[in-house]
Amino acid sequence: MNLATVILKKGEGRTIKAGGAWIYDNEIDKIDGAFENGDVVAVQDFDGFAMGFGFINTKSKITVRMLSRKKDAVIDEAFFKERVRDAWKYRKDVIDTSSCRVIFGEADFLPGIVIDKFSDVLVVESLALGIDRWKMTIIEALKEVLAEDGITIRGVYERSDAKVREKEGMEPAKGFLSDPFDTNVEIIENGVHYYVDVKDGQKTGFFLDQKNNRARIHKICKGKRVLDCFTHTGSFALNAGVAGAVSVIGVDASQIAVDQAAENAKLNHLEDRVVFECADVFEFLPGLEAKGEKFDVVILDPPAFTKSRNSIKQAVKGYREINIRGLKLVENGGYLCTCSCSHFMDPELFAKTIHEAARGAHKRLRQVEFATQGPDHPILWDADSGYYLKFYVFQVVEEK
Repeated sequence: MNLATVILKKGEGRTIKAGGAWIYDNEIDKIDGAFENGDVVAVQDFDGFAMGFGFINTKSKITVRMLSRKKDAVIDEAFFKERVRDAWKYRKDVIDTSSCRVIFGEADFLPGIVIDKFSDVLVVESLALGIDRWKMTIIEALKEVLAEDGITIRGVYERSDAKVREKEGMEPAKGFLSDPFDTNVEIIENGVHYYVDVKDGQKTGFFLDQKNNRARIHKICKGKRVLDCFTHTGSFALNAGVAGAVSVIGVDASQIAVDQAAENAKLNHLEDRVVFECADVFEFLPGLEAKGEKFDVVILDPPAFTKSRNSIKQAVKGYREINIRGLKLVENGGYLCTCSCSHFMDPELFAKTIHEAARGAHKRLRQVEFATQGPDHPILWDADSGYYLKFYVFQVVEEK
């Protein structure tokens, strides 16, 4: 089969040669041959050097998403099944697979698709036109690979309802990709039981990327008073409770999330020690400070304050303020767990912002540990995206 060929401008192939996954519209000199958006195309440097194959979509600024660097690659069902098999083998090596992210887009060399496994249910997010054409092939391949390990998938739900699909010229898509099933799925993670709403929960229903970080707080929460801000459906709060915290308050601005968190507390028989309030965290924390409240552990896991470089300054203000507020509520010798899930808030800038917050709150920090997203969300070096989560644990001390 003859494929169209994308030829890059002179000097524009450096990022791809260095491991980048995307080719932008302004890097392309010309396209030889006929194609439809979503097709697989060959990619060549200006001098004819073969650079591999990818999906093309001229409606997107990311015009080509690379699939393979091999000049003899054949992009067919067998190709995708091998990619899926590799992704599952890797997860089995690095993480508890009862619930995990099985496919993480470019980091698994399957650009534009995410698949999360919640017990025996798959949730799919397809964000690029090219991969969307192969979506069902990838899903069926994954079901077959899982079946080889004795895992039967009872249902598949699509959550391709992110606005970013519009940049690909695609409509949002949401619904069953299998026979209908109960979309409130019970999972167990770190010994904590949750109901995950795969139909209407945020993203794919649950934030799997913090799994290992939630486990990290267990030791410091035993016998402690804990405040969990931006709790969503209660994951950090419930981990604190299971770890033996004497009291936990979880706060979130979404009543739906808070109601789900309360259900999760009952599911774990923690409703006597883990309680939730619906409130704006930026308004709630000053109220606690005014009352003279203090906590042994304060957890800050806010949503991304920025999703573009254009609003980074405003995001820095938000992260600085929330960390100042949180630090003021930590008992001397207590702990602050603080996160950023924004790709555009790079590690250096996030560290600088926390440092400024500590000075503003007149506190000193002793770093206990730093972590990123779980290994089921691997960070592919030299790619254009994938590293986004920063997680710190600090001991908060007064001047000695």
